[in-house]
Amino acid sequence: ATPETEYGRMNIGSRPSKRKPSGGIESLRAIPWIFAWTQTRFHLPVWLGFGGAFKHILKKDIRNFHMLQEMYNEWPFFRVTIDLVEMVFAKGNPGIAALYDRLLVSEGLQPLGEKLRANYEETQKLLLQVAGHKDLLEGDPYLKQRLRLRDAYITTMNVCQAYTLKRIRDPDYHVALRPHLSKEV
Repeated sequence: ATPETEYGRMNIGSRPSKRKPSGGIESLRAIPWIFAWTQTRFHLPVWLGFGGAFKHILKKDIRNFHMLQEMYNEWPFFRVTIDLVEMVFAKGNPGIAALYDRLLVSEGLQPLGEKLRANYEETQKLLLQVAGHKDLLEGDPYLKQRLRLRDAYITTMNVCQAYTLKRIRDPDYHVALRPHLSKEV
């Protein structure tokens, strides 16, 4: 449900000429892969590990929740890390990710997207609880306002991109000349 395939045709990333064109995990290029998840407003590579780590720590002992809160309040590095992940959640939009899924993912994989979105919401809730926040970016109202102002524009571009990807991936869609994908703007 990401534009990673299309980005794969572009010459972006670290040492793209060294990658094997096999299409397997060994040919995965980190920069286009991260960029593709960012485009869908889901940011999976950022939060998925945090959610798993939080759940693992809390499953061992629920009292670890207070330890995480203490770490947030007293360890600057931990606090900044949690605040950065919170900022990523503020930029995210699981509704947009669901649109990409609905348009680009086979029906058989739809439950996986639903499960990931539930995980997203659960991780966001845990992160806010650890930080002692009721809302995302409650500690940074300036950034919160800036993100709110840009949201309508970014959402419009996301919707256009999702429908465009659906169209260009349609095997019945033919154009005389496929548009050249380039990193040059």
